[in-house]
Amino acid sequence: MDDPTPPMDAIRDGIDRLGPWFHNLDLNGHATAPGHFLGDYPAAKFARFADLVPADLNGRTVLDIGCNAGFYSFEMKRRGAARVLGIDSDDRYLSQARFAAETLGVEGVEFRNLSIYDVGALGERFDLVIFMGVLYHLRHPLLALDLIREHVAGDMMLFQTLTRGPDEVADIAPDYDFADDAHFQDPAHPRMAFVEKAWANDWTNWWVPNRAGVEAMLRASGFRVEAGPLDEVYMCRTGPVPYEKYGPHTVYPARPDALARPTGEAAR
Repeated sequence: MDDPTPPMDAIRDGIDRLGPWFHNLDLNGHATAPGHFLGDYPAAKFARFADLVPADLNGRTVLDIGCNAGFYSFEMKRRGAARVLGIDSDDRYLSQARFAAETLGVEGVEFRNLSIYDVGALGERFDLVIFMGVLYHLRHPLLALDLIREHVAGDMMLFQTLTRGPDEVADIAPDYDFADDAHFQDPAHPRMAFVEKAWANDWTNWWVPNRAGVEAMLRASGFRVEAGPLDEVYMCRTGPVPYEKYGPHTVYPARPDALARPTGEAAR
């Protein structure tokens, strides 16, 4: 039987042809990004929170959102996942992931070009959703979390986002008076900084939340934090969406006078 593994020269040529790489993968002795500015990334980072993920994923399904070159997809497959689907909106990353899967001989992992905002088109729920390193690159981060919870998250979500600010998390009151400004001045109150131009030389960075802001958004979208943050990473479980009684994707009740206001010709 022919060996399906590409020859060593072909591996090196493929790595060079598909570069630059953001994931430093070991493709049969060839590193895809040996000079990565974050070191052996993401393997070194994963080692710091790997215990958050069940060691045995036998029979479970995994959705890797923003899969890049597939590092986490391959790691979940190594843990026994029955099926892994990686999605990304960058064809270059997907080409890298498919090349890596072929080179490593990994089966049961699929890669598709799909936007985070289109996950409902998948029409299925996954036992584990990986949503790491994506939120702060999105123009509509809370919508993305809502869509994940509504359409694809069946049980667990491994979540990570860049954060800045204090590690303290304030207790949030059910309501605040209009004239009460003190909580907005509290560094431990949920907040998110908006990046109008570029941040860290990256124009795709849109938001930088603090820890309190991250945890508040997770709760608001129907995720319960079970562990973390560990290196900005959380393991979450799906739970009830706390504001569903107000309607889909609405976190406040409509004012009675707004509901009674006439529309169309009657409003003129």
